[in-house]
Amino acid sequence: MWFLFALLSAVFAALTSILAKVGIDGVGSNLATAVRTVVVVILSWVMVFITKEQSGISSISRKSWIFLILSGLATGISWLCYYKALQMGEASKVVPVDKLSVVITLVLAFVFLHEQFTVKSFFGVVLIGIGTILLVI
Repeated sequence: MWFLFALLSAVFAALTSILAKVGIDGVGSNLATAVRTVVVVILSWVMVFITKEQSGISSISRKSWIFLILSGLATGISWLCYYKALQMGEASKVVPVDKLSVVITLVLAFVFLHEQFTVKSFFGVVLIGIGTILLVI
């Protein structure tokens, strides 16, 4: 089931890029990011109430709060940078560079989360890196 959700995430991320590139025309990148963020916040809270998870907010640990806040800050900074890059460049070049996050995530997961980094992972990272370079040159 995780694969289905990951695949749907990729499809909606692709739609996000195309829709954003069209929508950002004539709009400041920071303003566009703010509008997008408000929509995400509303959608997220609607889902919390639909799934009746709102009572769980009081049981979030201090550690989870800290890391969720840090994750939110990283997401916000990422979105601001992404929208600025999308406004300045072609979606077909910006998106592959943005997806280098896959490579960075694998390395960080190995270093900080002690996840397995196999020969297959190594070659995958190298191929993604090469593929990104080929797409943007």
